[in-house]
Amino acid sequence: MHQLDVDQLPRHVAIIMDGNGRWAKKRFLNRIVGHEEGANSVRAVVRSCRELGIPYLTLYAFSKENWQRPPSEVDALWHLLKKFLISELPELLDKGIRVCHIGDLEGIPDDVVRELLKVIEQTKHLDRLVVNLAVNYGGRQEIERAARLFAEDVRSGRYSPEELSGELFSSYLFTRGTPDPDLIIRTSGEYRVSNFLLWQLAYAELYITDVLWPDFREEEFLAALRDYQKRERRFGTYYDDQTPTQRCAAGSQQ
Repeated sequence: MHQLDVDQLPRHVAIIMDGNGRWAKKRFLNRIVGHEEGANSVRAVVRSCRELGIPYLTLYAFSKENWQRPPSEVDALWHLLKKFLISELPELLDKGIRVCHIGDLEGIPDDVVRELLKVIEQTKHLDRLVVNLAVNYGGRQEIERAARLFAEDVRSGRYSPEELSGELFSSYLFTRGTPDPDLIIRTSGEYRVSNFLLWQLAYAELYITDVLWPDFREEEFLAALRDYQKRERRFGTYYDDQTPTQRCAAGSQQ
């Protein structure tokens, strides 16, 4: 941690936690064992964020596409999530960690929903770290939902279509009130975003690692943060020695 500049840490880190199944397969274990070991990586990253003072962490825990997995694996994932929520609640309360949910509750087993809502309610007043659990989540579906909600408000007369802005549209997303991610980490070496935070990742820095999620612990997380601090974030702008007027003039002469 001493190699990090505490003044240049991301405010919001989002993680695509990939590779649990491959981790288990390499060890000739059931895929569920990989998911169980992945839960330990969740604990490690959450604790690191709190220790470093990173205020927002979003974890891609269950995507819309995950429903296509074998029913036995899906059931096991829900059981693991419920078990995780129950076991972690005391530490969440002790460490000041708030849990939020992004995604659709519809379709999630009732007993899991009850436990999730219980944790959300009991931690809603905490502010040391906000952990967004993306469960039954899809980026395209989130945007579609936001568009429908805005259309309903237009139809009711609350807004006119001309009032739509990026800021207003963001208020209809699951992540409303949360800053866009500064850093998105994907484990297991896959170079895709997999329908994750499609609106919010516009200017996020991407960090891809070959490390499988069950092996991603504090050391790997700190490596991602060190890499992030080497980046020059431009947010779509272009920096050189010319002024904007000089660049426009140069472009018009070509």
